[in-house]
Amino acid sequence: ALAGAWLGFLVHNRNPARVFMGDTGSLAMGAALSAIALLSNSLWPLLLMGGVLLAESLSVILQVWVFKATKGAAGQGRRLFRMAPLHHHFELGGWGEIKVVVVFWLVSLGLVALGLLLRP
Repeated sequence: ALAGAWLGFLVHNRNPARVFMGDTGSLAMGAALSAIALLSNSLWPLLLMGGVLLAESLSVILQVWVFKATKGAAGQGRRLFRMAPLHHHFELGGWGEIKVVVVFWLVSLGLVALGLLLRP
């Protein structure tokens, strides 16, 4: 049922996006995936499969940490990325939104395949 709901969301929300999932949907999705991983004893493969999501989250954490750690008297710090989360870094680097989405999908596809191979 969850996979069907997510597929329906993707199919009916093609470019240009008209509906954004937001925190409510993404937190519910993460909780459902975590519950399934717990029940199937697949927590480590799930961490690998969610590599893109992990990279997006870590990019924000690192950006804030580096900015605060390097902040001087003027209140300006250095930035690790052009902008966080990570997909905005690539967009500001010249990649189009479609290219970022396709590359992230392909990376996710590869990580999911690897995670399925490593599943206990």
